[in-house]
Amino acid sequence: MPSTTVTSLGYTPPDGGWGWAVVFGSFLSIGFSYAFPKSLTIYFKEVQEYFSVSYSEIAWVSSIMLATMYAGGPVSSILVNRYGSRPVVMVGGLMVGVAMVAASFGTTIMHLYICVGVIGGLGLAFNLQPALTIIGKYFLVKRPMANGLAMAGSPVLLFTLAPLNQFLLDNFGWRGSFFILGAIVLNCCVAGALMRPITITAKPPANQSGGDDDGAVGKTDPQAVRLIDGKQRPERAGCLARVNKLIDLSLFKHRGYLIYLVGNVVMFFGFFAPVVFLAPYAKHQGTDEYSAACLLSIFALVDMVARPGTGLVSNTRWIRPRIQYFFSFSVAYNGACHLVCPLLPGYTGLVVYAVFFGLAFGMVCALLFEVLMDLVGAQRFSSAVGLATIIECGPVLLGPPISGKSFNNLIFHTTYMYFACGVMMLVPGLFLFIMNFFNYRWLKQEEHEKKREELPMGSARELATMEETKDSEQNIKLNQEKQLTDSDNKEP
Repeated sequence: MPSTTVTSLGYTPPDGGWGWAVVFGSFLSIGFSYAFPKSLTIYFKEVQEYFSVSYSEIAWVSSIMLATMYAGGPVSSILVNRYGSRPVVMVGGLMVGVAMVAASFGTTIMHLYICVGVIGGLGLAFNLQPALTIIGKYFLVKRPMANGLAMAGSPVLLFTLAPLNQFLLDNFGWRGSFFILGAIVLNCCVAGALMRPITITAKPPANQSGGDDDGAVGKTDPQAVRLIDGKQRPERAGCLARVNKLIDLSLFKHRGYLIYLVGNVVMFFGFFAPVVFLAPYAKHQGTDEYSAACLLSIFALVDMVARPGTGLVSNTRWIRPRIQYFFSFSVAYNGACHLVCPLLPGYTGLVVYAVFFGLAFGMVCALLFEVLMDLVGAQRFSSAVGLATIIECGPVLLGPPISGKSFNNLIFHTTYMYFACGVMMLVPGLFLFIMNFFNYRWLKQEEHEKKREELPMGSARELATMEETKDSEQNIKLNQEKQLTDSDNKEP
């Protein structure tokens, strides 16, 4: 799919230099955003006993945190479009740090809901979107590799925070641990400081008025409509212009973006549940607790390697021009792994599943935002990811509870749960592959039609120029003949 970055940014990204420091900052910021809510589950048992609440009540802490992180996407996008990535990430890190310190003094479970869930979740939203957006400003040719390295922050920090949280809990209790974690998460401010704005002077885009052009999003087109149709709907045009200055709602008219959203909404119903229930499923099969925990470690290690590896592979000249197909394959590959899982015998089969599932999970995570940037371009990416996260918030939250209810109530629940997740991944994978195939064809046809429309216009201009030149030559010739005739008449 043709990248819109070159035509919209008006400059060539450096693809290196300080950009690698930006990738490291994004590595930390994205890692904390995804790993921090998961790592807090280690404290749930002690917090549950301290406040004398049920496990479902304490589990809402992570759920609210994740919900706020996804729902805060549009707010984060608006701030990034207005102020840039650096200040938004630094404010987000400060919010999470203050939230964790305040939570360490909590006296009720509602206190944790507000501090950790709402304030901390919003801070994580301010960490995630800007870190993803700024990579597109610094990278173009090496962008898939840069995105893969940045997305590797999630498994690396989860692998690091899990034992660290256990150590803190054993030595300082949950209050002291929350206080220390508040200081640790302030490293997001350091990560944000690395995300300095790119200093290259941007040239005006070649096409400011195209429907899919990224330049002057929400400024040029609505104003043009107001000038042309000012007497018809001036107020609606002005309102649309003001909204689009904050977040680009015209993305909902973008065919590729809508295909991406439909596939992702279905996919997320079965994306996280297999990870959540991997250890319980192993225990149900008769595996001891230590061996079940080892499956998660194997999964995390493979995921850790798969994300940057996928970035390297997707950056090759064979994959990059058709990266949407690679993403479709990754989603379908996830579904195939889940469908095969119940058929694998014994603990050895579960180890094999953990390896292949870790690879598949890492592939999807590494490509999830790269393909979105490939679709909409770097300039519109901030708005695109903000709108996408709030839409995906529902399936992200509902997927594990629905699977958990099936896990608890159905006969042969483990088999049905993994089969269901496999279908919910395989179907969107096939959908994305088919629709991207047609989208590539439609884009190619539109490009040919545009060229055909431009060609007659160019020929007409050339013809008009030739006719003007011919008329000028004829006028000169007539004037010369007239002068000769006049001179002949004057002679005696």
